[in-house]
Amino acid sequence: MIRDSVLAHEAVDDRERASLRRFLELFDQLADPCSEDADPVHVTGSAIVVGRRGVVLHLHKRLQLWLQPGGHIDLGETPWAAAKREAEEETGLAVELGLIQASGVPRLVHVDVHAGPRGHTHLDLRYLLLGADAEPSPPPEESQQVRWFEWQAALAIADPGLVGALVATRAMIGAE
Repeated sequence: MIRDSVLAHEAVDDRERASLRRFLELFDQLADPCSEDADPVHVTGSAIVVGRRGVVLHLHKRLQLWLQPGGHIDLGETPWAAAKREAEEETGLAVELGLIQASGVPRLVHVDVHAGPRGHTHLDLRYLLLGADAEPSPPPEESQQVRWFEWQAALAIADPGLVGALVATRAMIGAE
């Protein structure tokens, strides 16, 4: 199911095309691709949280970069369920999955392969999530620097590895 979603996904730029090739190359070598404990290379799930107010980003505590919410996949969890859980945990917002396909699986909006902490490689699957029109209220253990950005401001401040995902998502939902 994961591999099929990645195969069906159309890249938005050269970076994502390279990520798609690398994702498939690495994914096919993994015995347990969603487990961060099984291999330093693993699938992660991220959320591009959008709403009437724009898009939500948070300042990652360790990396000090403005990023989308997301993270590791728990045992038995799908990447899109992890994206939803991580978005709610990291932002304190109520969110729901968007762009659900006829199969019932949410449509990917972006794929990115990048270095993670502790020498890990993250095969990041990014999904559209619709956010409640409230102020983010992350719990104390999460970054407190979480906020809604207008699209242009988000594109200006986001980590370069996230820009393609924001551009793709903005186009998919027809946001200005």
